Amino acid sequence: MSPEMWKLIWNGVFETLVMTFSSAVLAYIIGLPLGVLLVVTKKNHILENRPVHAVLGVIINILRSIPFLILLVLLIPVTRFIVGTSIGTAATIVPLTVGAVPIVARMVQSSLEEVSSGIIEAAQSMGASPMTIITSFLLPEASPSLILGAAINLATILGYSAMAGFIGGGGIGAIAIQYGYYRYQTDVLICTVAILVMIVQVFQEAGMRLSILKRK
Repeated sequence: MSPEMWKLIWNGVFETLVMTFSSAVLAYIIGLPLGVLLVVTKKNHILENRPVHAVLGVIINILRSIPFLILLVLLIPVTRFIVGTSIGTAATIVPLTVGAVPIVARMVQSSLEEVSSGIIEAAQSMGASPMTIITSFLLPEASPSLILGAAINLATILGYSAMAGFIGGGGIGAIAIQYGYYRYQTDVLICTVAILVMIVQVFQEAGMRLSILKRK
């Protein structure tokens, strides 16, 4: 490959990392509280509220059931309204965030449900408020699982960012599609796929190591 192509690929890698981490942060800002609410509002929990639990569950399930490529198309008007355009790196962050929020919420819910009920009962017996139980008991106890889940979510968002290249999204996925697929440059396609695989491996390994450190 030419030096110009390599430069294009590394620029694509940078754009992909920006999209992935920006979307992940935004998704956790929204999805983490939703996941907590799903847990604490269920039956026999500290803030039991069945209507809220049911409504949240339905909304999250609906969002999770929409294939990401379809979600990309559905959100084009919203993306244009927020960013001013529906193509490029910044525009891709909007659908990536929306697509990741329900995944984050369910992952957080799964992690928090692993926490022993005895810990919650002990906190309640000490007179801890619901917010204290959440911030000082639930989340810290679930942190190893939450960290591992975050690594999985990063890998998922990375895969979504590659798909966004089909409708004009930026990043390495767009390069793979525009040059590797449409222009039949097999070397570009193989290189971009290999880079994506390596990034996923780094995310996964880092998440596993941090999770192990948290458990010690």
